[in-house]
Amino acid sequence: MNRRVKIVATIGPATRSLEKLENLFLAGANVFRLNFSHSTYEEHEQSFYNIKKLESKYELPIAVIGDLQGPKLRVGKFKNDKTILETGQKFRLDLSNVPGDNTRVELPHPQIFEALQKGSILLVDDGKIKLKVESFGKDFADTLVMVGGEISNSKGVNYPSGILKLSPLTSKDLKDLDFALSLGVDYIGLSFIQLPENLIQAKEIIKNRAKIISKIEKPSAVEHIKDIIYHSDAIMVARGDLGVEIPTEDVPIVQKRIIKLCRQMGKPVIVATQMLDSMINNPTPTRAEASDVANAVYDGADAVMLSGETTIGKYPNEAVKVMDHIIEKVENDNNYWERLENDYPQFKFPFNVSEATSVSVGYISEIVNAKYIVAFTTHGTTVNRVCRERTKSMCIGITSSEKLYYQMSLNWGVRPLLVDPIKTFSEVVNLGREWLVKNDLVKKGDIVIIVAGSPVGVAGITNTIRVIEI
Repeated sequence: MNRRVKIVATIGPATRSLEKLENLFLAGANVFRLNFSHSTYEEHEQSFYNIKKLESKYELPIAVIGDLQGPKLRVGKFKNDKTILETGQKFRLDLSNVPGDNTRVELPHPQIFEALQKGSILLVDDGKIKLKVESFGKDFADTLVMVGGEISNSKGVNYPSGILKLSPLTSKDLKDLDFALSLGVDYIGLSFIQLPENLIQAKEIIKNRAKIISKIEKPSAVEHIKDIIYHSDAIMVARGDLGVEIPTEDVPIVQKRIIKLCRQMGKPVIVATQMLDSMINNPTPTRAEASDVANAVYDGADAVMLSGETTIGKYPNEAVKVMDHIIEKVENDNNYWERLENDYPQFKFPFNVSEATSVSVGYISEIVNAKYIVAFTTHGTTVNRVCRERTKSMCIGITSSEKLYYQMSLNWGVRPLLVDPIKTFSEVVNLGREWLVKNDLVKKGDIVIIVAGSPVGVAGITNTIRVIEI
């Protein structure tokens, strides 16, 4: 596979079986996502081990994301499961667990009442209902219904302008995290990150057992985006909740900014939510959806993600194939490479030997028209730096770490290769050359660039380049 941008497919009832997962994989999915907001542990376990069977069959790595639900705010229950709120009426939110009606309902999150201000806006059910806070106390908020409609049990609540004193990991998340790590997932997705400090607890628990993907869904996360990217291993632009909490017209601008910053800082970035949403029910996407996927690729995203399209959709395989074809078309467009190159001079990052070496790899590969770049990495830093250059040369990411071998499936333009422990740079050169020749990926006269840190195996160092001719 020569496609650079990766495809993340979320697993659900429509795709959980081995046969259906295999179809998604063969259609072009590189990474699978287990959404812990839905499904049972038994179902997630079944999905995970089916993925492992595919890896064994095809001898290719597939990264798995365990995506935690996070501290999602929800209203309680209603007497008749739902009610109608009229625009202009009063409506109370409180801590009482008595079933609600059209005058009040439980909001079982005391932290939100602590953070409210008079005039604060609360959005219910993805913004379908809009409430304005007129008065509040430690256990209630009296609101004016600005936009009415039907409200039912457990609908989500968003507070765009507030930073809530909520742990990023709920009791459910902690259980889900323990289970996901016991399975052996490669990435953990953290939902509703507000501040960089939110990552501390998760890092202490996860340690080196998985990499962390911070999902950007809150205005406060956008405000602190540089620090969040710095402390994360990867980023997901989760446009669903983000599009509720910030003006819809701001979402494309924020998306482009985050993608550019992630590339600058050498962190993979996934663009997610409603990319081919109409394909949940239709065999072909809308023209707007095709443009949406293409624009994420043109912007420089490492990966694009399917959610409902592959969890409950009628056409999951077709959705992956459509995404694959769109990416392929963009990557064959000269304008794509021009945009990637033109964006790069704007980047300003602290230069050191490792950064300079990686930038040099990009320039050299273009000058000598290198067929491949072979990058040896211990913790993924060297490969992240090489990926940032967005070279036309495909990258073979060599590692002795089995966990990293799977994790690199998310990286732009990388084909992971797992090898026995390597001690010297010469071993990297010889192994890379032999593997490329053995797999008929190069021919006599082709140029290959080898990059690694020396001494080999020391994390965070990228300082050695060798250019070889086959």
